[in-house]
Amino acid sequence: MTQIALVTGSNKGIGHETARLLGERGYTVLAAARDSSRGTAAADALGATFVQLDVTDDESIRGAAARVAAEHDHLDVLINNAGLIGDHEEARGRPSGTSREALRQVFETNVFGAVAVTNAFLPLLRKAPSPRIVNVSSEVGSITTISDPENPLYQLVGIPYPASKTALNMVTAMYAKELTEVDVFAANPGYCATDLNGHSGFRTPAQGAAVIVALATGEASAPSGRLWGDLSLLGTPGDGVIPW
Repeated sequence: MTQIALVTGSNKGIGHETARLLGERGYTVLAAARDSSRGTAAADALGATFVQLDVTDDESIRGAAARVAAEHDHLDVLINNAGLIGDHEEARGRPSGTSREALRQVFETNVFGAVAVTNAFLPLLRKAPSPRIVNVSSEVGSITTISDPENPLYQLVGIPYPASKTALNMVTAMYAKELTEVDVFAANPGYCATDLNGHSGFRTPAQGAAVIVALATGEASAPSGRLWGDLSLLGTPGDGVIPW
């Protein structure tokens, strides 16, 4: 049976590298993105199939799921990679200055979108022999890590992005409890240089994608329902489980 993987937000950065690495492993890659022009160009470069999918638009999600169902009889891997920090100034500022709109914008993509996409594609995932869902999270969603004065992340004080990743971690844990027939993971790619952070990260998108692909393919010895990935900012080399 052909292994099929769908990656949201795959037109650039970690998502693009994830799609590339899966293609190299022989997966049929469905490269999903909101923008048709950029998404098509990225998919062509990857040798993948472009799927138009805006994770904040229910009609777009339903259309993407219907299209994939019409073209494929199952889905082995769903990677909820689409994410953003937010373009509101307060998204990167103090909690006391955070607006409802800044929260809503980030959560719509990072949390609500992941849930909506997962639910839409569950029927196809359930038809796969060993389905996997990978939610691309972050160590900034670890309350244990970000509350540790000895950790470099302690200086981070903004609400929207970290809180959205904490919520995504809980989403992961809850799906893992319900979907006993599906392995569900939260991936920590690490601090990668992408558009998300102005390319300030010390890891490459390919290094971050390797974490996601290890979970998606079963190469990682990771428990379902946990946050797993790069441990650099926890002072440990390599990959492993990150505390909630």
